[in-house]
Amino acid sequence: MSINETSAAPGVVDRDQQQARRLRNRLRYDAIQFAIIALAIALVGVLAYCVKEGLAAKGIKFSFAFLANTAGFDISEGKTLSFGEGILPVFEAFTSDRTNGAAFVTGIFNTAKVAVLAIVFSTILGTLFGVGRLSTNWVVRNLCFWIVEFVRNTPLLIQLVFWYFAVVLQFPPLASAAKWYGGVIISQQGLHFPSLSWAGDGSPISIALATATWLAFAGAVFDPVGKMRRACMIALAVMIGVLLATGMLSVDYPVASRFQASGGTSLSPEMAALLLAIVVNSACYIAEIVRGAIDALPKGQWEAAGSLGLSRRDTISDIILPQVFRVVLPSFGNQYISLTKNTALGIAIGYPDLFNVYGTVANQTGHSLEGIVIVMVSYLLLSWTISAVVSFADRRLNVVGAKR
Repeated sequence: MSINETSAAPGVVDRDQQQARRLRNRLRYDAIQFAIIALAIALVGVLAYCVKEGLAAKGIKFSFAFLANTAGFDISEGKTLSFGEGILPVFEAFTSDRTNGAAFVTGIFNTAKVAVLAIVFSTILGTLFGVGRLSTNWVVRNLCFWIVEFVRNTPLLIQLVFWYFAVVLQFPPLASAAKWYGGVIISQQGLHFPSLSWAGDGSPISIALATATWLAFAGAVFDPVGKMRRACMIALAVMIGVLLATGMLSVDYPVASRFQASGGTSLSPEMAALLLAIVVNSACYIAEIVRGAIDALPKGQWEAAGSLGLSRRDTISDIILPQVFRVVLPSFGNQYISLTKNTALGIAIGYPDLFNVYGTVANQTGHSLEGIVIVMVSYLLLSWTISAVVSFADRRLNVVGAKR
């Protein structure tokens, strides 16, 4: 053995020992995690068995077969999945001749609809409130402060009742409804907006134009680099203009008569009140998250922007907010999950969300335990979906920011 081989041997032994130690630690960690998961599954299984035996002793059968039975009741709004003549399922209005399972799908659809809209609007409004809390304008700063403090210290249920009875139900009747610019109609029967409707046929040209429009939209939204985003946005605007000019895409405006409105897209009074209450309430919590993140940034960021001659508006939009959103996304995710679960309060004003549908199905069938299991699993899946989307956005922003 040479001198070099003798001197290298201790280093090789130490490295092998470190690798063996890491392997043992990893196996121990995995074994502990597996044991915890197995214990949790065992506890859930024992609990389920005890519940089933307890119900059986009282002559109550634990079964989900009731989901295939006819519902026998109507739901005021919402869509459910229907497997008709086509291969793919389509969304259709719920009717009383559909099953209890379809009723739960309608409740999930209504809950997800409110949650998605509330996430979008509360993020925008909360960011404006958070920036307004730090405004140099005394009126704007104090107005945002008192709005945030008042809403955060008031129960959401009381706010929901206020928006429904004191605001939405006080809109004018449909015969004298307020008509805003662009065809928006606001009345006691809800809010009606113009919508886009597809009027193209199945010809290759229409399919090609629709595909190009979706590709441009996907590129404008999901471009990871950002270099092609502006080109995709321009292409999207051009494609929409072509579709409108050729008549393949048309604008459906709502039309109000004396007793009802038709056309366009509508929000029922219950959904409008629930959406307003959740958006305003969540926006105030998001505002505090944004304000805290802005305050946590080094003051040198503002001073450097000022030395470069940037206005306060440009500093916030180009320097401050891009850094803030990378930091606050996990906190936003928690607020989005809480927001989604708060939609269950819609039962107070009669909105047919998932929890409201569960109550009706449980009263009709007597399977309250099975129904609450479905509700819990549904909210769990919605929360996991929101968490996965926020985690994906967080990883994407952090990776792009690190590369830059």
